[in-house]
Amino acid sequence: MLIEENKPLAPFTTFGIGGPARWFVEAVSEDEIAEAATWAGERGVALFVLGGGSNLLVSDAGFNGLVLRVAVRGILVPQSDRELIAVKGTGFSPYIKPIQTTGALAPEQSSSADASGQVLYQAAAGEEWDAFVERTVQDNCAGIECLAGIPGTVGGTPVQNVGAYGQEAASAIERVRAFDLQAYGFVEFSAAECGFAYRRSRFNSVDRERYVVTRVDYRLTPGGAPTVRYAGLQRALEEAGGEPSLAEVAALVRRVRQSKGMLMVEGDPDCRSAGSFFKNPLVSEEQFQQIAAVSADSSGKLPPRFPAGSEAENQGLLKVPAAWLIEQSGFAKGYALGSAAISSRHTLALINRGGATSAEVLSLAAKITAAVQSRFGIKLEMEPVMLGF
Repeated sequence: MLIEENKPLAPFTTFGIGGPARWFVEAVSEDEIAEAATWAGERGVALFVLGGGSNLLVSDAGFNGLVLRVAVRGILVPQSDRELIAVKGTGFSPYIKPIQTTGALAPEQSSSADASGQVLYQAAAGEEWDAFVERTVQDNCAGIECLAGIPGTVGGTPVQNVGAYGQEAASAIERVRAFDLQAYGFVEFSAAECGFAYRRSRFNSVDRERYVVTRVDYRLTPGGAPTVRYAGLQRALEEAGGEPSLAEVAALVRRVRQSKGMLMVEGDPDCRSAGSFFKNPLVSEEQFQQIAAVSADSSGKLPPRFPAGSEAENQGLLKVPAAWLIEQSGFAKGYALGSAAISSRHTLALINRGGATSAEVLSLAAKITAAVQSRFGIKLEMEPVMLGF
């Protein structure tokens, strides 16, 4: 295990912002993850787990601790319980036997499907998320096709419960395997034990910084129909006509994301961001009516709103687009403050126009937050993880 010193972190983030890590290690196996955690624990050094860096803003001063970059790779589709035997030489836990992973699964293939007709994909945390989605789409397995184009790694998907265009990771996750930084051992959580909610899980709330995700199991449906709940996707598919395939829906999602600057494209300045910088706030009916009263115009049109989700804690709440609140508070696409700006294509994304500092990004975020709170009484919550502040 190679531990580097004073490693620049900006190149490991989609923002391209931030100072160095005092120590840095890239772990390619679960054994190395445990070794790195032990190294930090024995020295009383703060530990930060880095995946794809797509939801991260690093302080200009950097991080005075050990950054552990999870680079465990591999995608397995266990065919039966007999496949779960010990092997060596993989980044996975030692009881999983790799099988052939090339070629698409036809809908009628049942060798890898369980009694429910679904297929279990076991993906290592360091796998690139979009490549994993593409693999499942090519295998004709439904369940995460609308999450195409999201940057980052598999390990980050359960932490934030990533979601887009009518799907959430939580709807397909079967199990999460992780290293416990308190007990110094590996544990596994069922989906129910992960505490999933809107952009939330136990891993970024009650157990923040306690676990290092090493593997995520996704249960998907061979030959299943794509999820088409998002209005923009519905309109585009209706215009195209016919029954869309999983591949067609995933491709359309990527095109929509690119039109909003939310797809990583080399040379595109709108891509130097952490995606959506603010969460869509959940409000009560009373708060919504107050927002409507403040924004009322002669048309009498109500502000946009969406269901808050089926979780018990969200009953009676509505989701209001943060982008709409920001625009109504006087901020247009392209608004800049120094080298930080609002994306020219998506109000929710704050971007690095080139040479931006984390201080500039936070100054812009604070200005937006203050304006929204002053106008609507709603305090926006930042979505990215903050490191070194």
